[in-house]
Parts: sequence; C-alpha cells; structure tokens
Amino acid sequence: MIRLPARSFAAAAATTALALLPAGLLLPAGAAHAQAFPAKPVRFIVPFAAGSATDSVARLVGAFVTESTGQAVLVENRAGASGMIGAEAAARAPADGYTLLIGTNTTNAANASLFKSLPYNQQKDFAPVSLIGTAGLIAAVHPSLPVKSIAELTALAKKNPGKLNFGEGSASSRASVEMYKEMAGIDFLRVPYKSNPQAVTDLVSGQVVLMIADMVTLLPQVKAGKLRALAVSTPKRLAILPDLPTMSEAGVKGYELTVWFAGFVPSGTPAEPIRRMAELINGATKTPKMQEFFVNFGGAAQASTPDELGRFVASETAKWARIVKSAGIVPE
Repeated sequence: MIRLPARSFAAAAATTALALLPAGLLLPAGAAHAQAFPAKPVRFIVPFAAGSATDSVARLVGAFVTESTGQAVLVENRAGASGMIGAEAAARAPADGYTLLIGTNTTNAANASLFKSLPYNQQKDFAPVSLIGTAGLIAAVHPSLPVKSIAELTALAKKNPGKLNFGEGSASSRASVEMYKEMAGIDFLRVPYKSNPQAVTDLVSGQVVLMIADMVTLLPQVKAGKLRALAVSTPKRLAILPDLPTMSEAGVKGYELTVWFAGFVPSGTPAEPIRRMAELINGATKTPKMQEFFVNFGGAAQASTPDELGRFVASETAKWARIVKSAGIVPE
C-alpha cells in the first residue's frame, strides 16, 4: 500500500470534501451572492396610482422577474404629490437591491424644476438601474365640449380665457397642457390630482374638460365612447390610431412630448444587485408583451445600462427644465 505524507493526505482529504460540497459553495462570496440575488421577494414602488401607465409597466416587469427568478414581486402604489411620496419612500428604503423605484420623467427629471424643494434628491438619493421604455400622450376632452379638433379647442379657449379647465396627475400631464397653452396663446384652469387615473375619473364625469396624459388611462375611455380624442403628442401618428393627428399636425406646430419609465434603487446599493436587476429589466423589455405594450402607446420598450441611464437622466433633467421654463410654469 502506498502511504501518502501527512500533508498530502490532508490535501487529498480536503479535495475530496470540496468535491462533495454543493457547487454554489465553491464560488467566491461575490459570485455566490450573484447567483442568489434575488433570494427573497422584491418590492417595486410605483409613485402613481393603480391603473396608471407606470403601474402597468411595473407589473409587466414584475411578472418577468418572478418568472425568471421564482421570487415574488410586490408592487406598492404610493401615489400623491406628483410622484414625490413614492419616490421619497424608495429613496429611504434599505440599500440592498430589494426595493426598486419604477420612476418616470416626473419623479426623476421634471419635479426638480416644477417644485422649489423636493423631499428627496433625484441625483444623490438614487442609483440608476435601467431604462424600461418610452411612450406618447393623447389629448382627450369630455364629449360635452363642442369641439372635434385641437383647432376648435384652441378657438373655444380663446373665446373663454381661463374658463375651461384641465386635470393633471403627473408632471407630464401638467406640462403637456402648459406647453399647449404657451404655444397656442390660450389659457386653461389647472386642477391637480394625486394621480392621472383620478383625474380621468373626473374627466369622464365632466368635472374637468381636458387632459393630455398617458394612453393607458385615457385610451380605454376613448374606445368606450366616454371621451373624445383630439390628437397625440408624438412626432408621428400611431399605428393603432392612424386617423388621429399629432398635435403639430393639428395646428400646434413643433409640439412634441414623450415620457419614459426607468428603474432606480437607493444610493449605496451594491453593484451586483444593480447589475442583476438591470439584466432582468433588459430581459423584460424583450418580451412580446412588453414590446407590444409600448408600441401600442406610441413608444418603445428600451433597456439600458446603469451608466447609460445616468447620462440619460442628466440630459432629461436639463430638457424638462427648458420645457418648464418655456411653458411659463412657476415652481411651487
């Protein structure tokens, strides 16, 4: 029998023991963590109400994350204050990768110009994860309003300065009408809401007469005959609404406004959860359901790297500052 030196025997025994260990335990700590994440349910904070476009996007991404990882995704709607309530809650969450803000141009770009102060710092309190997609808006009025085009609405508003009102529950829905007012030389009375679905409810009942907002909340009411669509905010007509002109075609030359959705985590979140969540969002944007959702609403599903999203948010913050200024909006 061949006798191994004591040191060699110990090494051999160690090798045998390692071979019997689960494969995951052989990986470096960082790699093992990468395999494990997410190891428990993930929370998506939506800063707008259930039924909003942001809520729909969150649920589509969440379904993909659950299907891919087996972990539940808890969608938490924290609506109010132009998305600031939800954004603040996400900013104050533990920086462990298990809380994701489904942010928008409202919470992470426009609010910095719309308000004198925010309960969070959109640059310092969040780490970018990935862009999710872009979409257009639709202008709709209550059927009782005697107009069938943007040109007729403009003429009516000029005859009744400040007497017609509009509802808004996000920076996009507010700025879109403010831009229209500025470019057409008209005036409307603003009625703010916690979120767009609430404003749509009052639009359908006739409490407000105009909204320019995401198609998720407005288009079903248009199709049901409860609202009248006048135009879309995108630079080109939409395939699903080929007969509906763009705002620019309808007489507001040069008008164009699109919105976006993206994932953010609290600052200080480790790089690996950010990388993994960006990977999952990337996968979600490639699913037929997600692609169809954004195409139907005048945009496109579009992922990014964290760095790309960071640069995009910086440019969008500057862009929305220009929009707010040109629309004559005074920060609140």
